Amino acid sequence: MNNRKKIPLRKCIGTGEMKPKKEMIRIVRSKEGEVSIDPTGKKSGRGAYLSLSEEAINAAKKKNSLSNHLDADVPASIYDELLEMAAKEKK
Repeated sequence: MNNRKKIPLRKCIGTGEMKPKKEMIRIVRSKEGEVSIDPTGKKSGRGAYLSLSEEAINAAKKKNSLSNHLDADVPASIYDELLEMAAKEKK
């Protein structure tokens, strides 16, 4: 029997790449319309996945794909926080 666990893949909305879920960060829009970063991946609400790389974050910001995917306005502070997380991840 095949005992290997299936690795869940998600599509990055910045680059369009399929990557393992654990390598990505989830951004969530709650029912109230509040957008937040979900490092655990367990918050309830509409979610979008983004690679933790400067290129992916900047691409998502340029294309406005986070706002389009979540059907909500994404504040610039979210992008700033994501860029900080990407810089920490890089080290």
